[in-house]
Amino acid sequence: MAATQDKPLETIEEQNRSTEGGARRLQPVETPPRTNAEQAPEDQEKSREEEEAAARTAQRKNRLKRIAPLVLVIAAVGALLWWLHSRQYEDTDDAQIDGHISQIGSRVAGYVTAVHVEDNQEVQAGQVLVEIDPRDYQVALDRAKAELADSQAQAVAANYNVPITSVATKSQIESAGADVQNAQSAVAAAHKNLDASRAKLQAATANNVKAQNDVQRYKGLVERDVISKQQYDAAVAAAQSTAADVESSEDGVVAAQEAVTQAEARVVQAKASLRNAGTGPRQVSVTEARATSAKSTAAKNQAELEQAALNLQYTKITAPSHGVVGHRTSEVGQYVQPGQALMSLVDIDSVWITANFKETQLRHMQQGQPVEIKVDATGRKYKGKVLAIGGASGSRFSLFPPENATGNYVKVVQRIPVRIVLDADQNKDHSLRPGMSVEPSVKVR
Repeated sequence: MAATQDKPLETIEEQNRSTEGGARRLQPVETPPRTNAEQAPEDQEKSREEEEAAARTAQRKNRLKRIAPLVLVIAAVGALLWWLHSRQYEDTDDAQIDGHISQIGSRVAGYVTAVHVEDNQEVQAGQVLVEIDPRDYQVALDRAKAELADSQAQAVAANYNVPITSVATKSQIESAGADVQNAQSAVAAAHKNLDASRAKLQAATANNVKAQNDVQRYKGLVERDVISKQQYDAAVAAAQSTAADVESSEDGVVAAQEAVTQAEARVVQAKASLRNAGTGPRQVSVTEARATSAKSTAAKNQAELEQAALNLQYTKITAPSHGVVGHRTSEVGQYVQPGQALMSLVDIDSVWITANFKETQLRHMQQGQPVEIKVDATGRKYKGKVLAIGGASGSRFSLFPPENATGNYVKVVQRIPVRIVLDADQNKDHSLRPGMSVEPSVKVR
């Protein structure tokens, strides 16, 4: 029995040695002395369990003290990584999806005969939404066709006698115009001949001057018998020939000048004939005026016919784009006026995000930066980019913009709308609708 009591004490001493002096040392449990006969087996078992529990507690404290520094280091590294990551992004929950919402209205007046869509129904571009009673507009179209046919017949009758006189007058005018052009061409040719004659005269004069100078030089040489008499006679003959060329060139210049004068006179005569042909018979002008009036009437009736055809076409109201119908107010039998709204159409092909960032978040934000958008409705994350930053804060576009120059001023951080567009392949299922709440995160660094 003595051996049994010493065993727990040895276990506690071993545990105290393993605490390395930092933890509180375990004290042996003192038990009242008992006789071997009085100590029951259950008391011994209970004592061993208490000692083992105390040992386990000491081991856990030891383990926690060894792990605590590592946990602090991990927490510090995690906080640093989170800070480095978060400073690269700017996000906000003040954002929503925007899109084009068209008001579908009537362009003509009449009674609604059919409504082909319901609220929240998806429609395609060109699909008929509402039909208006077309009978009045069909009658107007038939009347416009008849009036156009009548005015066209009157125009043909007014133009019947015009071509004969008109063609004759036109021929005279064209002939006179051609004469003017021919005369002007002749003047141009005469001027060219005059220029050529003057150039020829200049060349002949230069040759004559050279030949006369040669004669003067040769005369002294022949007197001193430096050159032969034959060479001198040849120089004299050449000088006489060049002198004759000069006289002939002068006569050519005079003739060319007279040709220019005659050509200019023919131009004046041709222009007079052209003015005379331009007067034409007054009857032709009167007939042409009547024909022009008939043509104008026909053109006016043609425009009225086209307008009547458009009005008949407007009795069928179609969807301008692919979208979803909303706020439908049109009913069968309702009388509508031009411009009256019948329903709204939400374009679901073209949506974007308007995010209202604080002005302090725009320091590093630029156009083209990537954006990750979390949509509350779908739970998905979409990719996009910054398209533009608003030109003013949202409060500036409000009905009553702030006037900071009056009253007490309290500085409030303003929000600037930022437009974000989705990448091309992000909204293929058209699940995004205007008004949905989103949380964009812009990578600014």
